[in-house]
Amino acid sequence: MRVITGSARGAKLRTLEGLATRPTSDRVKEAVFNIIQFDVEGRRVLDLFAGSGQLAIEALSRGAAYGVLVDESKQAVGVIRENLKKVRFDQQASVIQSDALRYLDHCRERFDLIFLDPPYAGDLLELSLQKISEIDILNPGGIIICERSRDKEIPAFAGKLECSRDYFYGKTAVNLYTMGQGRNE
Repeated sequence: MRVITGSARGAKLRTLEGLATRPTSDRVKEAVFNIIQFDVEGRRVLDLFAGSGQLAIEALSRGAAYGVLVDESKQAVGVIRENLKKVRFDQQASVIQSDALRYLDHCRERFDLIFLDPPYAGDLLELSLQKISEIDILNPGGIIICERSRDKEIPAFAGKLECSRDYFYGKTAVNLYTMGQGRNE
């Protein structure tokens, strides 16, 4: 896994061993950053299921101002810190070891970009979207980028958040949520 472009272009990032995490493929990562390319520079980023930290690191490499990377695994947090130090973004980021929903319960910061790439099985994606809508941490004009299995259905609305775009890359789907009029279903 590598940083695609920007100030850390080409840097190889470490990933966790085993099947505990599923890193975003370079193909999907490149597609995501092509979609949001004009929405990264100077922005505050939250990578809620950070794994190796590659999505936030890519954003920082492309000019994001600051990143918060959250993962519940002690091993993942160690890999994230190592990767941030390797690309010299450790001063532009905070790494937090926490369950994602517990982190959101206490979050008082606001973000412009939020990456949600939870384990595909289960309902963490839906629960995270709902919680983000409730606590209102997305800045005006902000974007939530969700990665999921193409087979998994997700809601068109999550509180005040609205799914504005869908993209498909093989077995992976990427959805963008923005603040909409909202609708509780």
